[in-house]
Amino acid sequence: MSYNSDKIQLETKVPVREIMRTNPKTIDYHATVAHAARKMCSKDPSGSCIVLKDGVAVGIVTEQDINCKVVARDMRPSEVHVSEIMTSPLITIGTEKTVEDAAHLMIRNRVRRLPIINDKGVVIGIVSVRDIVAVSTEINELMSELVVINKADDFSSGMCSRCGQMSDDLRSVDGALICPDCLEDDRL
Repeated sequence: MSYNSDKIQLETKVPVREIMRTNPKTIDYHATVAHAARKMCSKDPSGSCIVLKDGVAVGIVTEQDINCKVVARDMRPSEVHVSEIMTSPLITIGTEKTVEDAAHLMIRNRVRRLPIINDKGVVIGIVSVRDIVAVSTEINELMSELVVINKADDFSSGMCSRCGQMSDDLRSVDGALICPDCLEDDRL
């Protein structure tokens, strides 16, 4: 963790499997774009489908692919196959990799989604930029709270600014750390 007054960052080695969404939507290589769009819109909507050819993941088709490569060209989704518009080769990441590894891979390859593969090469999940941002934001918010708590604990013990005596129960008064005896004197 690095800390300065303007920004709190947490460097962590969270495994990507901890934030992945399991059972990503898949579609056959020969399916139409219309079928893919229906699948993306079905219960638990998602913005993508992993394209499988003979059971092997070979690409990904996204809402953006459909919009830019089919709709914008005034093509009929029922006449275009996902194999014609999918992004391939499929860029994946293993379950043992970290969220940080996933973010670097996304940046390097300019992709917003990474299928997660197990040690047999089978897609078992997917992680998106949104997933990474959500976990990073949550961790940074927690770190902010911990820094506040830590600062409060730092003020509770030390040397009294007025009498110079050590105390485990200092209070901050107008920017000075004051022991209970000096606080009592102030009340008299």
